[in-house]
Amino acid sequence: MWMTFAVIICTIVAFAREKWSIEGVSLAALVALLALFSLVPQPFAEPVTATDLLMGFANPALVTVLALLVIGQALYNTDALERPAEILSKFGGSSARRTILVLLLTAGVTSAFLNNTPVVVMFIPIIVAIATQRKFSASAALLPLSYVGILGGMTTLIGSSTNLLVAGVAERYGYTIGFFDFTVPGLVLASIGLLFVVFVMPILLGERSSADPTKRAATGRQFLAQIHIADDHPLEGVQSVAGLFPSLANITVRSILRGGETILPPFEDTVLTTGDIVIVAATRRALTNALSEGLASLPQMAAEDHDPTRQSDTLSRVNENFMVAEAVIAPGSRYTGRTIESSRIRATYGTMILGLQRRSAMARGLVREIRLEPGDTVLIGGLQDDIERLRASRELLLLEHSAGEVPLRAFAPRAIGIFALVIAAASLSIVPIVVASVIGAYAVIASGCLSIRQAARSIDRQIYMMVGASLAAAMALERTGGAAFIATGVIDLLQGHSAAMILSVLFIVTAILTNVLSNNATAVLFTPIAIGMAQRLNAPVEPFIVCIVFAANCSFATPVGYQTNLLVLGPGRYQFVDYLRSGIPLILLLWIAFSLFAPFYYGV
Repeated sequence: MWMTFAVIICTIVAFAREKWSIEGVSLAALVALLALFSLVPQPFAEPVTATDLLMGFANPALVTVLALLVIGQALYNTDALERPAEILSKFGGSSARRTILVLLLTAGVTSAFLNNTPVVVMFIPIIVAIATQRKFSASAALLPLSYVGILGGMTTLIGSSTNLLVAGVAERYGYTIGFFDFTVPGLVLASIGLLFVVFVMPILLGERSSADPTKRAATGRQFLAQIHIADDHPLEGVQSVAGLFPSLANITVRSILRGGETILPPFEDTVLTTGDIVIVAATRRALTNALSEGLASLPQMAAEDHDPTRQSDTLSRVNENFMVAEAVIAPGSRYTGRTIESSRIRATYGTMILGLQRRSAMARGLVREIRLEPGDTVLIGGLQDDIERLRASRELLLLEHSAGEVPLRAFAPRAIGIFALVIAAASLSIVPIVVASVIGAYAVIASGCLSIRQAARSIDRQIYMMVGASLAAAMALERTGGAAFIATGVIDLLQGHSAAMILSVLFIVTAILTNVLSNNATAVLFTPIAIGMAQRLNAPVEPFIVCIVFAANCSFATPVGYQTNLLVLGPGRYQFVDYLRSGIPLILLLWIAFSLFAPFYYGV
């Protein structure tokens, strides 16, 4: 037992120091536990085996989190929640903080009536989308989202799986907990916690960068591109309105080439017809959105350049494997002075030029006939292997971290439909959330919303290793009697103290252990102990049961404390110390609030 304590303490310290990677520390902890229970003789009737310690890697909670990450990536990959994000962000006005507050309040209220895990899953991509639109860091809102989801889940019986577990154990001892039995004290704690999350937590976490440092920052610079209006093109027959084409949102039409005629703006009652070539200027995001919606088509290649063995040469439309990136024409490049058409870049690398960016002014003619100059930035598209091939080129310099997938907006309804079915199935208990999430993860891949490569990349190995190792530690702590040792020690130490004091100490001990063990294990372990304490003191049993409900939900100080904390770990790029820095003060605040309010409310 003491050796297990030592491994757990060393692991927590190593996580907090951040000197080593999360994966490395998790693996070291797992190796230590495997060695301990394999090499040291065990005096237990039921020894801890390697199978027991490794069982955490197949834990339903871990599988649920990983599957939900895949579904979340599909929503992001299809821009499915951009519209809902716009609607919600309108309530926040122009203030980023007010927008975050609206989102947190909505999530908190929803968590009271739906299990908080699917609620957090639902809001993560919405917050990421709004953060992108408003240009603030998603990490400023994702950990607060997890905390508010947990706080909202404290207020009703079905808000959290922990509440249901405590109620189930209490019922076996003859005590029934109703739907709203602890709503009043729950609202008091949730309100205090919300104030902390909104006003104090941003100070504790500090300033968060507004963009992922591994990604190239989005700019407002525009690329020159051309759109060919072929038969059945979505823009065929579209008429200008007040000199603009509403279908081409955020895209400036510079000219329209029709036969030998060039039509310049302003475009009065101009109708686009088959054969027109529309010369446009747009940002990278606007161009990629036009590609994903089918408004812009992939450029055709010359017959002599076509290589049927190369997959990229057979592309006629954007698919889930299509990527865009930016590259610069190098000084002294052999492409200098050549037109885009005669450079044969696609024949050489398999990548196609989608747009051209130049500091000086450019003509309004065909983009493919523009002669390249050193320093020109080209927007290129192709499959990942083709873009990777450019890294070896000295003629065309690929900009680091500029590669990214084109959002498949046509698949957005599928992604939203699958996501809604997963949430409904889990919330209504049609199937367990692990079953719903795994089926949903397969569905987004099978329906084309996500490729296998993208799905594999969305699974966070840090989460996988940390949870697996932590569950192994929890198993060891339970089997060696470490958890029971702590619980009985608390009872012995508090002999002779008032019921209010015992209630307060029970809360803080349970809250500490719920961040080391799983919250469900803590709830199941401490509920019988709490009932026994109340009976020994001849005190009301209800406040002691409610104490376990609230304390077991105080899983704020570690990523493994609750699965919503795990869900935001990857998207928010948080460190272990971020949870300690913000979670410990919140636990202490709720402990003080409960210790003052509960004795008054329950008459203890």
